[in-house]
Amino acid sequence: MRGIVRILQSRMLKYNWVGFYMLDSSSPVLVLGPFEGAMTPHTRIPLNQGICGAAASTGKTVVVDDVSKDPRYLACSLETKSEIVVPLFASGRVVGELDIDSHFPAAFGQDDRDLVEHCAALVGKRLEAEMKKK
Repeated sequence: MRGIVRILQSRMLKYNWVGFYMLDSSSPVLVLGPFEGAMTPHTRIPLNQGICGAAASTGKTVVVDDVSKDPRYLACSLETKSEIVVPLFASGRVVGELDIDSHFPAAFGQDDRDLVEHCAALVGKRLEAEMKKK
């Protein structure tokens, strides 16, 4: 997971913050995992809050072209203009998500969505394999 956030943040110029949030197995909270970019004050996000909470609770990708117009947005940076959040699935259930912020409005087109969803699917498969080993 660390490698994916590092590659996405360094190679995709409009991806200013890239990170994983993992679902806490003991409570309905997302916990910050590996990330690249500025530190965020949001290290724990309840499932009923924010764009991250919306993606995890619905199990669907959320793309926000202008975070200033979305009341769900939990401000991490004044520079963030758009966001994409893709749920991670393992064994058919949401176990976390891949969250990307951009300083550019409407930064996430269909190609970005396809790329981020593919990365999330790969991580989900890896997590599922690790879960089966336990």
